[in-house]
Amino acid sequence: MGGTGEEKTGFEIALVVSKKDVEDGRDEHHGRCCSDCAEFLVLELEKVGLAVERVVGVSDEFLKLGAPMAVLGRAAAELEIRKPTYIGLDLQFEWDEVDAFVRQPDGTLFSWCERFRCYMHLIYGIVNQTGSVVNLDFDGRRIRWDIGRSLVEVLESEDLVKEVFPLHEETKRKHLLKNWALNWMDFTQQPIDEIYSYFGMKIATYFAFLGMYTRWIFFPAALGLALQLIDFGSWRSLMPPAFFTLLISWAVMFLQFWKRKNSAMLARWKTSHPAGVGMRCNLVNTEKNYHPSHTELAKKVEEDKLTEKQAYQRDEWFGHLLRFRNDAFFISSIICLQLPFELAYAHLYEIARSDIIKFGLTAVYLLIIQYLTKIGGKVSVKLIKCEYNRNSESKADSLIYKVFGLYFMQTYIGLFYHAILHRNFLTLRKILTQRMIASQVLQSFVENCIPYLKYSFKKHRTVNKNNKGKLNGKVQLTSRVEKEHLKPSYSASIGEELEDGLFDDFLELALQFGMIMMFACAFPLAFCLAALNNAAEIRTDALKLLAMMRRPVPRASATIGAWLNIFQFLLVMSICTNCALLVCLYDQERKWRLEPGLAAILVMEHVLLFFKFGFSRFVPEEPAWVRASRLKNAEQAQYFDNLLLFNYKERTIEVRIVLRRNSSLKERNCSYVIRVFLIV
Repeated sequence: MGGTGEEKTGFEIALVVSKKDVEDGRDEHHGRCCSDCAEFLVLELEKVGLAVERVVGVSDEFLKLGAPMAVLGRAAAELEIRKPTYIGLDLQFEWDEVDAFVRQPDGTLFSWCERFRCYMHLIYGIVNQTGSVVNLDFDGRRIRWDIGRSLVEVLESEDLVKEVFPLHEETKRKHLLKNWALNWMDFTQQPIDEIYSYFGMKIATYFAFLGMYTRWIFFPAALGLALQLIDFGSWRSLMPPAFFTLLISWAVMFLQFWKRKNSAMLARWKTSHPAGVGMRCNLVNTEKNYHPSHTELAKKVEEDKLTEKQAYQRDEWFGHLLRFRNDAFFISSIICLQLPFELAYAHLYEIARSDIIKFGLTAVYLLIIQYLTKIGGKVSVKLIKCEYNRNSESKADSLIYKVFGLYFMQTYIGLFYHAILHRNFLTLRKILTQRMIASQVLQSFVENCIPYLKYSFKKHRTVNKNNKGKLNGKVQLTSRVEKEHLKPSYSASIGEELEDGLFDDFLELALQFGMIMMFACAFPLAFCLAALNNAAEIRTDALKLLAMMRRPVPRASATIGAWLNIFQFLLVMSICTNCALLVCLYDQERKWRLEPGLAAILVMEHVLLFFKFGFSRFVPEEPAWVRASRLKNAEQAQYFDNLLLFNYKERTIEVRIVLRRNSSLKERNCSYVIRVFLIV
């Protein structure tokens, strides 16, 4: 196995344990609190193979956990994690056949998401198997560990284990700080594979999307700057429709080529193998299907299938009705409550005389809608709990659509008011400029200053609490793990149980995309502001994750999910709104006659919509090499599927696979054995 069993990881997980009160004369040895319960927990963690380091902090005690790769491998086998092999199949992981499984881009066996799952399995998998109740002591308290219960869950219920959270690995963190967060020379280039290895797939996908979006936006930013600086003379009236046409073409190509890049990343990370997934999921009833010995048995099977089908249909339609009810309630609430507030703001902005008053009104408006959106988000979370959703990702998508609908109304109603009803393009440009500048300043303050202020406040409170009553010396925070514990977690401002902090980051991008696209004809220079903001956003988001917050809990997500549908929706809306802006621009007399110019705008709208929906047919969503690799894997999966079906009566089947792998010294043939267990 090439020494894989000796491979180790650093301390990646921390447990926060209540510290025993030592001021009442109880034992203290070498600076560590003597706690029978804590000692017992350390021994149990070491029994399952975890490396434990105890750190006594100011207010709590911390257990830093690491594990050799062999321990994680056995946990992955117990969890029945499926991993890709060198033959293209996703098979259940077996530590004895470790060399048959494909490694990560950085050479490690498991991704960060898989390692985190294994750690949680090892930590919470310590159960009482002694056959009798175990009594534990902590600071004069008696804790009962019943048979079959998880030790950590028992301690959490007694508030002795306060939290389990991921730790930053200092070596990798400093490397990413130097080569990514603080490396302004590369501008939009990012080490996506290293980000994937350290933070997981979902965060790496976000930064890949942000980097590609930032690189692509320089083209419309250059066009917008040229329109602002160059005097085209008699051709100036033709520049807005020309810029709009190029802009829509740019956006369509960007979203389609992002899909291609996303599929290429998944193929590189070995996370998309549809041909091999679930290959043997239906072999339980193979013998029953091939050898129906009794008519009654076959009839019962058909009745069970019919009952199951009816149950699925009932749940499906009931879930649709619940979601329709919640969406209708949410939309009607926005119309009845939010729309008057937005129109009132737009009217007050219109009648205000001073620019200072207008800017102050915009700042107050942005603060108010932040508060209103949090209320709407909390209501959305309560509504989602009443819906029928398949999994947590489906719940998160439902939350995204609802909250974005709220933001869409808040962000764009006032702009539509000025653009369509008043046709005041000068006022519209001022509002766009003020909103973009104010929102970017406010967002930067929220993203960067608020986490630091939260950390400083918690640190100050912790130190002052433990310094009370001490006459000699002052307590100071010295351990890195305690400082990480005091940092805020990477979570969403609303719906924390459904979404992480990427919710706010993606929402910021979507609102920016909608603002610069839907009013592009009125303010082409907005793309320059967006390009500068996004170039800085890459580094500030990286710095926030690496220095200001805890290491996020990994989430397995192969795409940007519902946000891609929102970007597609904003693209369609931008075609409609910009055509309306062009009509307002060329129909100054408000006669709304179908003159050749207006007819040309109508034709252009239909052509752009056709191009938007037809371009996806012209450019496939996955590159040719990804499609070829997927088809090759599907053929190999079909071959082994037929082989296993032919031998379905056997309890185990050994398939010997001979692979040719490249070595640093020479090519050598490696023979691997993959055992597939069938339940018949």
